[in-house]
Amino acid sequence: MTSVLLTGIASLVTNDPSHGDGKPGDIGELRDAALVIEGKRFAWVGPRRDAPPADSAVDLGGRAVIPGFVDSHSHLVFAGDRAEEFAARMTGVPYSAGGIRTTVAATRQATDEELTANVARLVAEMRRQGTTTVEIKSGYGLTVADEARGLALARAFTDETTYLGAHVVPPEYADDPASYVELVTGPMLEAAAPHAKWVDVFVERGAFDADQARAILTAGRAKGLVPRVHANQLGDGPGVQLACEVGAAAADHCTHLSDADVDALASSGVVAGLLPAVEFSTRSPYPDARRLLDAGVTVSLASDCNPGSCYSSSMPLCIALAVREMRMTPAEAIWSATAGGAASLRREDIGRIAVGFQADLAVLDAPSYLHLAYRPGVPLVAQTWVGGRPV
Repeated sequence: MTSVLLTGIASLVTNDPSHGDGKPGDIGELRDAALVIEGKRFAWVGPRRDAPPADSAVDLGGRAVIPGFVDSHSHLVFAGDRAEEFAARMTGVPYSAGGIRTTVAATRQATDEELTANVARLVAEMRRQGTTTVEIKSGYGLTVADEARGLALARAFTDETTYLGAHVVPPEYADDPASYVELVTGPMLEAAAPHAKWVDVFVERGAFDADQARAILTAGRAKGLVPRVHANQLGDGPGVQLACEVGAAAADHCTHLSDADVDALASSGVVAGLLPAVEFSTRSPYPDARRLLDAGVTVSLASDCNPGSCYSSSMPLCIALAVREMRMTPAEAIWSATAGGAASLRREDIGRIAVGFQADLAVLDAPSYLHLAYRPGVPLVAQTWVGGRPV
C-alpha cells in the first residue's frame, strides 16, 4: 500500500477532539500541520515537524485543509428547468412546493441517459467545491418504475440514497391521496427498497400529514430503510416531533420550531439538518441555528440542491449563509458541514481528518477555513481528494 505525505498545511481542520479541548463541535485545528494517507485512509495526522516519511510527498504551500464536505440532503435525479419560477419568487410570489409537480412531469419523460448525465454533472460540480460525500433522494418520479429507476441511477454515484416517494401526491392521485399512500408503502416501496438506504417524507401542509408520514416511515423501516424527515419548512407542524418519535436520523429544514420541538431534538439525538441556501433562494426566514446549538442539538448543514427551491450545490455558500444569517460561528459552520453531515448520515468513517477515517479532504486556496465565510462567492477549493486521491 503506497503512502503520501501532505505537508505545508497552514491550518488543518481535523474535527478530532483529541487536537482540541474535547468539547462537542470542537474542530481540532492544527497549525503548520501535515498528514499521511495510506491507500484510502488517513494514517497519521499531526505537526509538520513530527511527520513520518512516506512514499511520496506533496507540499501544499501554506494552504488550509479541511475534511471533505458531507452534503446530507440533495435532490439530483431530475429533468427540466424552473428558472421562471425562481424569477417569480423574486417578484414576491411565495414558495409553496407546488412546482415539484412540474419537475415530476419532466423527469418522467426523461431517458435514463439524460437523468444520469444530469446527476453526473451536478456531482462533478459538487466535487469541484469540496463535497466528497453526497446523499441523493428520489422523489421526482412518483410512479413505481420512476422511483425505482431514479434510485438505481443515483446508486452509481453514492451509497447514500433516499427513497422519497412521499415527496408530494402526484396529480393522478389528487382526489385519492389515501391510495397514493398505499402505493408508496406497497409496490413502490418494494421496487425502491433494494436501491435505497433511507426513507424520507415531506411532512407539510399540501404534502403529507403526520399519520400518513408515520405509516410511510414505519413501512420503510420494516424494509430495512432508516427514516429521515422533511420537517417544519413552511410553517409549524408535526414533522420534528414525528422524526423524534420514530428515531429518524435527521429532521431537515427545521425553519419553524417551538420550544417543544427544540427540546425533542436535544433529548432524542435526532440531527437538525439546516439548509440555508433554500431560504436564500425562496426569500424565507432562516432557521435559528444559534437556538439549536445553545440547546445542545447536533446540527448539520446541507445544500438541498434541487431544481425548484434551491438550485445550488455550493456547501461554501451554505457556510457563508450560516455564519451571516443563522448566527453560527465559522467553526460551528465548518463542523456542521463536515462532521455534522456525517452524523446526519450516521457515518463514523467520514467527516474528520483522523487516523482510520476515509481520506476525504478539500484543499483551500486560503490560509484558513475562516475564508469560507470571510470571502463568500469566491471559488476557494483548489483540490478535492476522495478516498485518498485527488479528483
